[in-house]
Formats: sequence, C-alpha cells, structure tokens
Amino acid sequence: MPETATELSIGQVAARTGLSIHALRFYEREGLLANPVRRDPAGRRVYTEQDVQWLNLCVILRTTGMPLPEIRKYADLVRQGAGHDERLAVLRRHQEHVMDQLSALTDSLNVISLKVRAYEDSSEENPVEHECRSPFVTEHPEQG
Repeated sequence: MPETATELSIGQVAARTGLSIHALRFYEREGLLANPVRRDPAGRRVYTEQDVQWLNLCVILRTTGMPLPEIRKYADLVRQGAGHDERLAVLRRHQEHVMDQLSALTDSLNVISLKVRAYEDSSEENPVEHECRSPFVTEHPEQG
C-alpha cells in the first residue's frame, strides 16, 4: 500500500518555514507557489513536504534580494514544466546579483574591520581619525 503524503496545516508550514500565516496567504495570492494549495473538505489549506521545500527556496530567494516579480516568473516557469533554460537564466541572474552583494559586503566589512583595529590601537591621547573612503565610490567628483 503506497504511503500517503503528509498533510500539513498552514500553522505547521508557518512554523517550518519561518513565514507568517499572513505571508503564506500572500505568497499564494501572488502566484509565488509552484503548486496550487489544496483545500481539505472544510476549506482549510493543506500543504505537502514539497510545498515546504518550495517555500524554503522562496525564503532564500527573498532573503538574498530576489524581487517578488522574479520569484513569480520562476514559479510560473516551474508550473509550466518546461523552460529549463529560462529557469536557469533566472537563477543565474540572481546568482550574479548575490555575488555582487557579497563583494560589496566584503568591502564594507574590510572597512569596518580597519576601524575596529584603529579603535583597538587608539587611546584618548591618540584618537581615531574619522576619514573613510567609501568602497562603493570609484571616482572622486570634480571640485569646482
């Protein structure tokens, strides 16, 4: 006899994904889920393990800055079943975005680490200079 998929309530899914019940309903309304959410005979939402895995991916994509329209586009492609190259392109674009974010954060962390070391090496008699060049600005504006 085949094992039936575990059915999860919206509260259980909220606890497992870190998303609020309101956010889960929002994700459903906005077409961000890979599969339609089933309903039990009383009309309550019923989720599967596969839904939880998809929502965990959505959380990761959102946490790393993927806009909702891009997640919706990706979900649409997954629902269509085809579009392997298109799905790959969406993920590659986002991968590049995340890599750029990591680079910018690393540059910022390096500046902060320099400031921490400067404070550790300073005293009241030898205060820290507050000069700081932004790691994000590559050119100096012309002075007139």
